[in-house]
Amino acid sequence: MSKRCQPQWQRPESSDKTKLRLYNSLTRDKEIFVPQFGNKVLWYSCGPTVYDAAHMGHARSYISFDILRRVLSEYFGYDVFYVMNITDIDDKIIKRARQKYLFDEYVKKHSSLTEVISDIRESLKHYKKLLETTEDVDKRTMLENVIEKTENGVKNAENSILSKEEEQQVLKDLLCNSEDTLSEWIDKLKSNTEFDNSIFFSLPAKWEEAFYKDMEALNVLQPDAVTRVTEYIPEIISYVEKIIENGLAYESNGSVYFDTMKFDQMPDHFYGKLVPEAFGDIKKLQEGEGELSVSSEKLGEKKSPSDFAVWKTSKPGEPSWDSPWGKGRPGWHIECSVMASALLGESMDIHTGGFDLKFPHHDNELAQSEAYFNNDHWVRYFLHSGHLTISGCKMSKSLKNFITIQSALEHHTSRQIRLAFLLHSWKDTLDYSPQTLDVALHYEKFIGEFILNVKDSIRDIPKKGREAFQKWGIEEHNLYSLLQQKQAGVHESLCDNIDTRGALENIHDLITGSNIYINNKKTNLLPCNRKVLTNIMSYILKILRIFGASFGDSSQEFSSENSTTQINEDLVMPYLRTLADFRENIRQQAKEIKATPILKLCDELRDDVLPTLGVRLEDQEGLKAAIKLVDPAELAREKEIKQRIEAEKKLEKEKKKQEQEALKAAREAAKRMPPSEMFISMTDKYSKFDDKGIPTHDVDGKEISESQLKKVMKLYNAQEKKYNDYLKSVAST
Repeated sequence: MSKRCQPQWQRPESSDKTKLRLYNSLTRDKEIFVPQFGNKVLWYSCGPTVYDAAHMGHARSYISFDILRRVLSEYFGYDVFYVMNITDIDDKIIKRARQKYLFDEYVKKHSSLTEVISDIRESLKHYKKLLETTEDVDKRTMLENVIEKTENGVKNAENSILSKEEEQQVLKDLLCNSEDTLSEWIDKLKSNTEFDNSIFFSLPAKWEEAFYKDMEALNVLQPDAVTRVTEYIPEIISYVEKIIENGLAYESNGSVYFDTMKFDQMPDHFYGKLVPEAFGDIKKLQEGEGELSVSSEKLGEKKSPSDFAVWKTSKPGEPSWDSPWGKGRPGWHIECSVMASALLGESMDIHTGGFDLKFPHHDNELAQSEAYFNNDHWVRYFLHSGHLTISGCKMSKSLKNFITIQSALEHHTSRQIRLAFLLHSWKDTLDYSPQTLDVALHYEKFIGEFILNVKDSIRDIPKKGREAFQKWGIEEHNLYSLLQQKQAGVHESLCDNIDTRGALENIHDLITGSNIYINNKKTNLLPCNRKVLTNIMSYILKILRIFGASFGDSSQEFSSENSTTQINEDLVMPYLRTLADFRENIRQQAKEIKATPILKLCDELRDDVLPTLGVRLEDQEGLKAAIKLVDPAELAREKEIKQRIEAEKKLEKEKKKQEQEALKAAREAAKRMPPSEMFISMTDKYSKFDDKGIPTHDVDGKEISESQLKKVMKLYNAQEKKYNDYLKSVAST
């Protein structure tokens, strides 16, 4: 017999061909994501310009990028190095810091209400001139609102007859209401004054600190590295020198400009990769240069209107640093190029930022960086988050049209805000509205209730040992099949440009199917399969944790004996079960003897007493009462909503009752009216009547037609019958 050997083994072929695709603004299409260095992902994200409180428009970007980052690292397993910048010097910061300094100095030196009112009137003249020259509709609205607010403040102050103490308070309020107009006016008068650089640093430092607190409150992960513009001035100067050396920038009157035309004409370069159709858009280019850098004199320094400043000569009233071209400061676009290159090198995998930064900021970043490195691939994937709007208008600090993050968190939790973003595409415009948040609240409630239902359904099933494992029936097979389908659906959604909305829809379907399974088991008085349900719940919680919307530690929610929450629940549940069973026995006895006061006490225990302790008791016909541990504040909200709905129903019922009574009274009153009087008061329709009170002519004096008379007689005869019936009823009494 020949020696036997192993048969040939055939390697399985994977049926999953799905690969992660990201919407790349460089191609305006979804592209397969391929990092340059194996599993390592180099990522730069445009951070905030810190001159005011962060608002929900910022939250839209930073939460969106946090979700993308978490999914790439925790779901797809990439090793992400995430760098974010802080713009702590630019035209907006310079102007705001200078105005704040000048306004504070003004307040210290002016204590006369009359003098301040006079200055405010002058500032209003200046502000109204700004309004006259402003074409942008949103900005005009903002200016009009500021003017109205200031004028009302002046009017109120002038109409007051005040004591000295009261005058100081009115002055304080007036200055507060007029800060915008006064600051703008004072700045115009004194902006050419020389200031020490230090006055420009305290404002951004304050708002940078506030930004980090906001991000922590929103559960946004910290960057791996943060770069500040003011800490990279030497590197910026060296970077600019290299671009000049490469022949793609030139000095003019102390400033240095990037030569866009020369760059674009080179065979290996392309200017305006992201928005090529915006090439030559002077309005957008000027916005990118900054408010302090678009005078006709500055524009005349350029070879081409599309050239942009990489280094700006500093005017009086602006911060400055020594450079080969004289005292100056960085241009906005060069800042990101230098800081990103310093940490990520000549090419990065991902660059993120808001949609409105595409042109000119990001296009200029690309141009100057590729001019520096003499390459054509400084960024491989450019990802841009969608706008956040309020009633269709873009949220903007400069337009004073924004909801601060802190204000938003007073009304909704960070998880609710994140869920609202997760339920929309990260790259599309999202309108921040009560309706948007309501959808998120309902989804959060849906998940929370499912967690409680699963806990209740498996509470009496052993966690380990032989009895923890039950034979699978057709329902378990079907439920597990649903889990596999929805896991595949989630994976497919996340591979499709990290479509979190699609992923959450799959989670929703999985929860719905699981709820049906639990309800069927309860209806048939059968135990649920603990392992199937805990596997489903662990998966759902894991995905939500990856999204940054955690409902608890998915690794410990059900299985770990070391979980503090689990230990507390295990500790109190036997006592709660004993109490619930005792209450149920009392209820049954009370029902038999119709002891209403005792039944009322049982309801009060369920509705009023236990909720304050964080216990929700749910009576179930034919089953033990369900016991669920819930945040007492959540139960209080539920009770408030329930009471409000009941009050509204009661009010609606009372309203309908009153309407019915009023209708009945009107009908009774109509019966008592003689038919001869029913048309007499209708002078808006008729002008003449016969001796029976029947109309003969319309309001214009024309004799009514035969068809009109027919309709009138029908009404007359009906009223005559009602009136005769009424007379008979009176006579009979």
